[in-house]
Order: sequence, then C-alpha cells, then structure tokens
Amino acid sequence: MYFRMGKSILIVEDDVDLLGIYKEILELHEFNVETALNGEEGVKKYIEKRPSLVIMDGDMPILDGYEAFKQIKKIDNTANVIIVTGFSEFEPKSQEAVKEGLMKVISKPLGIEILLELAKKYTEIKIKE
Repeated sequence: MYFRMGKSILIVEDDVDLLGIYKEILELHEFNVETALNGEEGVKKYIEKRPSLVIMDGDMPILDGYEAFKQIKKIDNTANVIIVTGFSEFEPKSQEAVKEGLMKVISKPLGIEILLELAKKYTEIKIKE
C-alpha cells in the first residue's frame, strides 16, 4: 500500500524558462513546487520547506548543484536529491556525489515522462502492513 507523503518538490535551476516548464508540469500533476535560481537559494529553501524531493541543476552560479547537495545532506542525510546536468552523468564529481548519497544524476534534457516518474517515485513511501 502506498501513501502520498508531502508531494512537495524543490526545483533548483538557473534557466528561468526551464524552471517554469518543470514547475508548470509538476503543478498540473498536483505536486507542490518551490523554486530557486541557484544552489545557495536552494539550500535556504530546503531548510525552510523540507521538500520530499529536490531536482537540481548541476552547473549554476553562486553555488553549483553538487556543493548545494553536500550542504543539504549535512542538514538532512535522508534528503532525496537528484542532479540534472548538461555534462555526462559519468563524470567524476557525479559519481562521487552518488557515493555520498545523491539519489541520481540525469543528463539533460530531462523529458516530461522522466520528470513525472522521478517525482512520483521519490514522493511516495511504502508502508509495511
């Protein structure tokens, strides 16, 4: 049996158009969406809102997604964080982040189906009967 747990998602993306598209798609599917334009703002929003899932660009100004991920994990080591990158998901810093607890690294472009699949997967929790 599955229960929807806090269908809240934080999108951290410096491309305003892409951020708007992700937000609109997720809200159409009844997710509560918060947004941030850089890693530093993303960490602050995480502390404030404690979303079920963070989907974050890997390469952003002020604080990149990998450093923001590390800060979020120090705050909450159970945080579900996914990085979307324009670079290879197999680059060393991506692999290192996965070893440190990053849920997944996905290469751009992030399609609608994958976005919704990730949102559903990481905002559900299985309850043992």
